[in-house]
Amino acid sequence: MEKNPDTIQADKTCTDPADRTPTTGPAPAAPIRFRALIIGFILAIAICAITPFNNVYRGATPLGGGHFPLAPFYFLIWMTFIAAVVKKLFKKWDWLTGRELLMAWILMVLASGVAYTGLARTFFINLTAPYHFATVGNRWEEVLQPLLPSALFPQSPEAVSALYDGLSGGRQMSWWEVFANIPWAAWVVPLAVWSVFILVCYFVMLCMVNLLSRQAMENERMNFPLLRVPQLMEEAFDGNVLGRFLTNRFMIAGLMIPVVLHLINGLNFYFPAVPHIPTLILAGPYFPKYGLFSGFYKLKIFIYPAFIGFAFLTSKQISLSFWAFFILGGILFGLLSILGYNIPAAELGITFGPTLARPEETQMIGAYAVFFVFLFWLARQHLLGVVREAFQVGSSDPSRKEWLSLRFAFWGFFGGSVFIIAWFYYFGIPLITSFLVVCAFFMVMLVASRVICQGGIAYFTLTAAPVDGLLFIFGPRFFSTVGLVLAAVVQKVLFVDLRESLMPSLMHTGRVTHRMDPRKLILGSIMLTLTAAIAVSLLAMLVLCYKYGVRELQLDWATRTTVAVYENVQNLIETPVHYGDWVLIFSLIGALVMLVLVVCYHRFYWWPIHPIGYLTAYSSAMRILWFSFFIGWLCNILCMRYGGVALFKKLRFFFIGLIIGDFFMGGSWAIIGLFSYASYLVLPS
Repeated sequence: MEKNPDTIQADKTCTDPADRTPTTGPAPAAPIRFRALIIGFILAIAICAITPFNNVYRGATPLGGGHFPLAPFYFLIWMTFIAAVVKKLFKKWDWLTGRELLMAWILMVLASGVAYTGLARTFFINLTAPYHFATVGNRWEEVLQPLLPSALFPQSPEAVSALYDGLSGGRQMSWWEVFANIPWAAWVVPLAVWSVFILVCYFVMLCMVNLLSRQAMENERMNFPLLRVPQLMEEAFDGNVLGRFLTNRFMIAGLMIPVVLHLINGLNFYFPAVPHIPTLILAGPYFPKYGLFSGFYKLKIFIYPAFIGFAFLTSKQISLSFWAFFILGGILFGLLSILGYNIPAAELGITFGPTLARPEETQMIGAYAVFFVFLFWLARQHLLGVVREAFQVGSSDPSRKEWLSLRFAFWGFFGGSVFIIAWFYYFGIPLITSFLVVCAFFMVMLVASRVICQGGIAYFTLTAAPVDGLLFIFGPRFFSTVGLVLAAVVQKVLFVDLRESLMPSLMHTGRVTHRMDPRKLILGSIMLTLTAAIAVSLLAMLVLCYKYGVRELQLDWATRTTVAVYENVQNLIETPVHYGDWVLIFSLIGALVMLVLVVCYHRFYWWPIHPIGYLTAYSSAMRILWFSFFIGWLCNILCMRYGGVALFKKLRFFFIGLIIGDFFMGGSWAIIGLFSYASYLVLPS
């Protein structure tokens, strides 16, 4: 029997036993009780409240820190242990089930990113930098400030100055006194307008996930490697075998490695006389500065046990693609040099990409566009059904378990998108430009979410920014001057720093809550958690800044990158650049390479390379994680080749132990860091 081509992707990505997602769930389970949602909500808000102080003032291990955030999983470990003890002591009292623990965990995951890089980390600096850093030399007061809408930016010089310098006597004030002395008159309107905009953007993302969840989970049977450990842990809890799960000899062996590693290195951090175990190897000196391997002149090898564990649980095809494309990207740089193509970085012109440094990296612009079209083409039948249901052509499927009906999600997505476009247009961006900017934002967000959720990459960064693609295609004159400023600021607020972005967490939430009831209560808890997370995170960051002053906080990265955005905007306004031909050439090469990859991947069952690996080739995240994916892939392939499924089922406990141990030690040292002068960092910051 011939395969349906649209299902080939599903079959190929589920070749590993741990990655299979059943298309039909078990018998309906008991509904999620209100207590689980309350616990998840309270802990989520607590994470939002403490994160700015922990991350920015203490400089401790980030409580969020990626798409498998530390604090929520650390809480999940302890809640599972406590629930198991309660279950053992009071057999008739079912405090929380494993499914309810997962629900509480995923609410914390949703909120944790909002509290830092996902929103709060750069938000207030974005809104105040063009005032505070304006000088006679940079002429921002003449060029940029007249373009800033008063409804979006604080208009009080005193409020801005106090944000960076701190309130007079702020360090001696209590938190409530600082709150009371904040110049709220300058902030009420900007915070209100931005909050509405952010909530609508989040709602549009939620509708997108709702519309596409069945396509990803059932039609393509997409795996979610980052969910495997919490799911297996809670399945063991519900099956009354948690003790056997945690005392598995492979699990204990895996746990001991990060526990011993971080115990020794953590003690070394506070007591230098204790020996140190290296977790960073500078491999660059082993490569020549010129020649074929010159792209590896600054190569580093980071050893993170948890990420090795995630790589092992990821499909072999995907983990191979991540490290292989990273190596190929480095070789390309050396190959171009050998062939005499010493392309200057000036060919890039002015860009907003977080890590975009060389013209050959603009391959990602074309690659992202083609991969988006590929995802759209894969989902064509599903999307056609969505449109039919939205226009009431045919009956809805009563077995669906999405948060919202497809009809409501479709019109919610449409209405929310229209609102965002109108918001841009109201503040000065031409209508067609507003439409394309919004399309670019959500296109990149969707593709990046797919990379994160399907690839199991907990730490991910973009190479090129969404606005870069529009600038390369249409040029800076396509934007109005106000439009250029606003598009760059909105991009910086929500759509470029994707290390803790919301949409991948929403996709994970969709998988965790699939077939959970009651749907309305779950949806309400998600929306309430997000709304409260925005309010608490922004408030906590604002109070912290006014108490100590931005100057005294560890916000150098946020300040530097935000100032660079405004500098780039000013340069584009004053001297619109003509981008070099190499940008167009490499963008077309990226589109062509991705087209070949998706066609081969979709048509040939034996094809060993997954296209999403190409999308991460120049990501700064892969510079940190490539070795972890290499080790995880190597262990996975050796295990399946010489031991088969039987060995895999045993050995996966070792790698689960690496993940649990790494995050347990990370959470423990983070708590110690809250009460000390500095903190030992376990995970990437």
